[in-house]
Amino acid sequence: MKTVSIKTELGSNEYPGRGIILGRSADGSKAVAAYFIMGRSENSRNRIFVEDGEGIRTQAFDPSKMKDPSLIIYAPVRVLGNKTIVTNGDQTDTIFEGMDKQMTFEQSLRSREFEPDAPNFTPRISGVMHVENGTYNFALSILKSDNGDSSSCNRFTFAYENPKAGTGRFIHTYIGDGNPLPSFEGEPTLVEVKGNIDEFTDEVWNSLNNDNKVSLFVRFIDVKTGKYETRIVNKNK
Repeated sequence: MKTVSIKTELGSNEYPGRGIILGRSADGSKAVAAYFIMGRSENSRNRIFVEDGEGIRTQAFDPSKMKDPSLIIYAPVRVLGNKTIVTNGDQTDTIFEGMDKQMTFEQSLRSREFEPDAPNFTPRISGVMHVENGTYNFALSILKSDNGDSSSCNRFTFAYENPKAGTGRFIHTYIGDGNPLPSFEGEPTLVEVKGNIDEFTDEVWNSLNNDNKVSLFVRFIDVKTGKYETRIVNKNK
């Protein structure tokens, strides 16, 4: 698989929806996570990321304009010991609770499927990073309808051991704009991870469509110590 730049990948898609990038910093010392949300409706755009313990949650920017919180208010990031969970919905809690009971990442998601937002049936995308004693691996998952058929859920998990420095894997909900929105297809895209946390944050944020982007979370975790830095960017201020 050819490595592509984040700028090129995001610049060619005005509406990837929600996206997760997991990978490793260019110098090899940091585990890298990014999660962004986008929106076309006023309800979707009326959001910000706020810190919540070691993770984050979505919150209404203007509570008076919030209509239906069911699929847009959730905790995208939670931390369970040496594991960092990143998802595009409330399955973050499902994974956290399952792994806390010694279930695997994949087993934890067996009770979930794509979102019930016909006709899009938005995929549930999820990731988990495991950083321990200088080792690092991660996995990504997507739960999607069978080409728009809501009677069938297709489940895919991709696992990456000892990821290479300067690379990441990018998975998102939609392959482009449309009605209904077309779900992501294939293996997560191999992308470049460049620079320090601020440079990487700027690259992702500035590459997202300016009209549709809403919020971005980025975290760099030191693979040796487990200590981390976090950046949050919100369009609504």
